[in-house]
Amino acid sequence: MQFYRENQEDVLQQLQANENGLSQEEVHKRLERDGYNEIKGKEKVPTWKLFLETFKDSMVIVLLIAAGVQLVLGEVVESLIIFLVLIINSIISVVQTKKAEGSLEALQSMSAPNAKVIRNGERQTIPARELVSGDIVFLEAGDHIPADGRILESGSLKVNEGMLTGESEAVEKNTDTLSEDAPLGDRRNMVFSSSLVVYGRGTFVVTGTGEKTEIGKIADMIATAEEKQTPLQRKLDEFSKKLGIAILILCILIFAVEVGRIWFGGNTADMTTAILESLMFAVAVAVAAIPEALSSIVTIVLSVGTNKMARQHAIIRKLPAVETLGSTSVICTDKTGTLTQNKMTVTNYYIPGEGNKDKPLENPNSSEEMLFNIMVLCNDSYINNEGKEVGDPTEVALINYVDDFEEIRDQNKREAELPFDSDRKLMSTVYTINGSRMILTKGGPDVMFNRVSHVLINGNEEVLTDEFLQQFKDMNEEYSKQALRVLAYGYKKLPEHHGIGHEDENDLVLVGLTAMMDPPREAVYGSIEQAKQAGIRTIMITGDHKTTAQAIGKDIGLMDEDDIALTGQELDALSDEELDRKLEDISVYARVSPENKIRIVRAWQKKNRITAMTGDGVNDAPALKQADIGIAMGSGTDVAKDASSMILTDDNFVSIVNAVSVGRTVFDNIKKSIGYLFAGNLGAIIAILFAVIIGWANPFTAIQLLFINLVNDSLPAIALGMEKSEPGVMKKKPRNIDEGIFAGGTLRAVLTRGILIGIAVIIAHYLGLQHSEEMGVALAFSTLILARTLQTFAARSATQTAIGAGLFSNKYVIGAVALGFVLYGITLLPFTRDIFSIPATFGFQEFLTALGLAFGALVLMEILKLIFRPKNLN
Repeated sequence: MQFYRENQEDVLQQLQANENGLSQEEVHKRLERDGYNEIKGKEKVPTWKLFLETFKDSMVIVLLIAAGVQLVLGEVVESLIIFLVLIINSIISVVQTKKAEGSLEALQSMSAPNAKVIRNGERQTIPARELVSGDIVFLEAGDHIPADGRILESGSLKVNEGMLTGESEAVEKNTDTLSEDAPLGDRRNMVFSSSLVVYGRGTFVVTGTGEKTEIGKIADMIATAEEKQTPLQRKLDEFSKKLGIAILILCILIFAVEVGRIWFGGNTADMTTAILESLMFAVAVAVAAIPEALSSIVTIVLSVGTNKMARQHAIIRKLPAVETLGSTSVICTDKTGTLTQNKMTVTNYYIPGEGNKDKPLENPNSSEEMLFNIMVLCNDSYINNEGKEVGDPTEVALINYVDDFEEIRDQNKREAELPFDSDRKLMSTVYTINGSRMILTKGGPDVMFNRVSHVLINGNEEVLTDEFLQQFKDMNEEYSKQALRVLAYGYKKLPEHHGIGHEDENDLVLVGLTAMMDPPREAVYGSIEQAKQAGIRTIMITGDHKTTAQAIGKDIGLMDEDDIALTGQELDALSDEELDRKLEDISVYARVSPENKIRIVRAWQKKNRITAMTGDGVNDAPALKQADIGIAMGSGTDVAKDASSMILTDDNFVSIVNAVSVGRTVFDNIKKSIGYLFAGNLGAIIAILFAVIIGWANPFTAIQLLFINLVNDSLPAIALGMEKSEPGVMKKKPRNIDEGIFAGGTLRAVLTRGILIGIAVIIAHYLGLQHSEEMGVALAFSTLILARTLQTFAARSATQTAIGAGLFSNKYVIGAVALGFVLYGITLLPFTRDIFSIPATFGFQEFLTALGLAFGALVLMEILKLIFRPKNLN
């Protein structure tokens, strides 16, 4: 129902209510019909179910099968290690999910605890959860509004609805009936649950409770907004399924070939033992081929990114958000408090005969002194002992503009006042200034222009001519075109002991105008330009008026010449097809609803654009959750923070751009880690397949493959996650959402490095077989572990050699490589050689052979990198 378009009598009739309130019997009926005035939480998925769901991944299933087979075959230690890694990954995933479930709880906590109502003709205070539609509720300054309702009485009622509209300025409420559709922020005859009364008093009839309130609708949108997988998550999921199937086929093939050889090879040994060993080897190949630490490594690299972002005022709540930032191509940002300072500021003033000025003079003339006196004395705001600004934001802006406002107030004592009300749109006070008793008045220019008869020119009162009045009107129009808020100021001398009434607010002397706005943050201008260079589109979405939003958008460089702005109502009038056609041209959305915000985000997502959404209010929460990455302001509501993926502690748009740079670096480093892991695994698989096809002995034992995984699949990959940014990381366009994890040269790097490692191992195996089967296995094992360790240097950059990137610039890589050599050295100790199938005849010469082959592979990797890197980097 559009109650704001109905008069009071019709609203009361539709709700079957009256000004004496409901009876207790009627209240019970409505509670049974509509339920309590509270937001119900969404049923949560049990923790055990979340834990089990983490084992659905294809690679995880293959590893579980492999670990199970090893357990049956008596390889308890190896199977327990695999189980432990998988369980740790699952616990991390569940903990992250549980942390993200706070939005609805925060909304529920925002409800007002009590409400003042009239029931059975008596005024009483009741728990707010017991309110029903038709209840008559009383409001006064400081009250949290307990439900949605239509205003019946308003005594200068002002309500802060910022948590719903995103706008900091309090809204004046009245009882007038609206004739047309209006966005939520313009429904001046309605109040909304969880907003705050900042001034005046009022009475309203409840029209909606619980989930039927505007905040209840937002709660429902939060619950139904889709949790988006990051691009990396989607690509890893797709790749995991394909890799899992491929590895199963490969292992079955290897096992079948081995069994065939045993069966038809005339082997006189214990056939059962031989077949079990073949099965064990096939399982070991599966374990070797799957980088089971991949999830952990990705998590650790993302965590490193969160620490870097925290130092740049961006707190990450959900780890995948780090990677998502790197691929963000659209940022939908709120205006108030994000692009602007969220603080009304006087930017200009106008004195007749002297023109427009943007800052006070050091020695103001008498006309300016009078203007500043009225700004300070016809004003109820102040700064308390703790330095905190108290009062209406507009009035606070006026005292902040006048440096000596405290001195002016100390010298003058208020004698009487006429408070502001929404009917007069004026405020007046009485002071005796320089021996003259006078009324000081401020208000909207249109109202003031009708109440003045004289004008102050160079300190002299003159009759207001049409020419002077037109100058005022022209300046007012000029300010309005710039989306500035304008106030006019006047005064009139009063007789001694004269009482004050509304009739005294006529025949005033017009003194001047002030213009104010919520100005953009200084650093926003540069950050918008940085975002453009990085290929990121910035869209303003605000609850403010269209002209104001356009003016700010053009000023900060967000709107180009041909860009357009739409209001929420204009957006509602567009079909999805029309919006899709116009989307790229729309830079500003004004007077929007929470539903509008979600629609805008989804429209960009439909175009396969990774979309970030910033916000601070409850009204932003559904869109924050729907977006690929929701960015809440540190000064915002708990509801917005809980729905977000990232929180800006300094509320600064610049921090988003810095975070994008870190996100891009993190994604590059994750790809380096993935490339490193799969290149090493590919080298091992090539060597194994070559041996199977040629008919050589298996180049590795199962325990060797598991040990190589331990040495090479963790620390070096993590160390690569610590790499600094690639050159020009913020000059590149955002990557395509459909781009695979091996795109951008990663696949070529994996194949190149994997093949070179495989060739080095095959040569080592061949050389060893010239002596004995045992020496062939030992040389193949040594070459593989050393080549994979040294490969860490080649994996550090997609375009630079290890020397070009700074050989010692990543101390973690140096440490990981050194530790790899130490761990390999343990296998050569006398008491461990038998465990790792390294014969006593394997000496320093054999070690140098393996090291030479591994180092040769590294040199070739770096040479091929220089040959194939993009020409613009040569």
